[in-house]
Amino acid sequence: MPYYLCRVACEDGKIESRSVLATAAAECRRMFESEGLLVLSVRRDWNRIGNLGVRLGRKVKDRDIILFNQELVAMLKAGYPILKSLESITARVRNVHLREILTDVSGEVRKGKALSEAFQPYEKIFSPVYTASLMAGEKGGSLPASLGRYIDYARMVTQTRSRIKSAMTYPTILILFSFVLMTVLMNFVIPRFADFYKSFEAEMPRITTFIMAAATTLSRRWYVLAALVLAAVVAFVRLRRRPDFGYHIDRLKLRVPFGRTIWLESGLSLFSRTLGLLLEAGIPLLGSVGIAVQAVPNAWMVRAMKDVPDHIENGETLSDSLARTGALPDLALDMVRIGESSANLSGMLGDMADFYDERVRGKIETLVTLIEPVVIIVMGLVVAGMLLAVYIPIFNIIRVAR
Repeated sequence: MPYYLCRVACEDGKIESRSVLATAAAECRRMFESEGLLVLSVRRDWNRIGNLGVRLGRKVKDRDIILFNQELVAMLKAGYPILKSLESITARVRNVHLREILTDVSGEVRKGKALSEAFQPYEKIFSPVYTASLMAGEKGGSLPASLGRYIDYARMVTQTRSRIKSAMTYPTILILFSFVLMTVLMNFVIPRFADFYKSFEAEMPRITTFIMAAATTLSRRWYVLAALVLAAVVAFVRLRRRPDFGYHIDRLKLRVPFGRTIWLESGLSLFSRTLGLLLEAGIPLLGSVGIAVQAVPNAWMVRAMKDVPDHIENGETLSDSLARTGALPDLALDMVRIGESSANLSGMLGDMADFYDERVRGKIETLVTLIEPVVIIVMGLVVAGMLLAVYIPIFNIIRVAR
């Protein structure tokens, strides 16, 4: 989608040049004329390569989606039509890919499609939960309220993800720094000691001989290690495209002793929060469960719960259907049963999501607290062992020299 350079005259008589992303020059003209501006000229902006910009800015961040919906809700509450709101927001969006999506959505809405239908081709970016919230708001006549609930949901999910990432940042940096230190020792420091020890006939300890041989081989055959790492990365990328690979990896995650509860409860929290949002928006239980299951990030849990909608369609309750999967703990099943018996399932699901979010937050903080000293101690012992293996022969050489 190309850029167009438009010269427009404002109400105060000031002439401005604006570069916008659009499908055609006529669309640019309509966009500015709808804002009450006089369009003087429209031409292609060859200084900006639109296609290259789309490829470089392909990712749409969660905060961009949240900000777009906040502006859309504000304009809808102010009484602006949907199409007018979309076009006004699109002109201010900085993310090139998001602007392209909103331009296409505006075009579909202009043709007569509903907003949920226009966003449906972009479910991988905006998620099925978003399109379902739009559909519920359109059918119930309360689109701003439905979008407001989705914004709260998206904020909570984004905060949970960012909390997990920030908690694991320091241990990751610590591990990477330790590997860099070991690489420097193995490639630059130890090989020099190996050349120094060759001039003496003193017998070296086995650990020293092993480390010297490994360091010498690594410094001379570093390209072999680089080729192996590159091959492993390529193999991992190819395997990742296979659905079964993700399923087995996620299943393996749920067998890790301490991490199992973190992955399980974070997936359960996202499932319950999504299902509660959809039920609160007025979507029937049968349709909500299918969308909520797909929102779970763990492929093993998704496959375990894929038959839940069928069981509900056959007349079973949600709690009994979830109990069949064997993926949910007893506490979660009891909370779902309480919500069903009290006719407040959406509220109980929200409380359950908050409960498991707090548990995951506490366990992550505990895990990080344990990882930091363990990594420091282990890497310290490794580096100390390498240095001792290098320096111990020096004392033997001094003794022989005497």
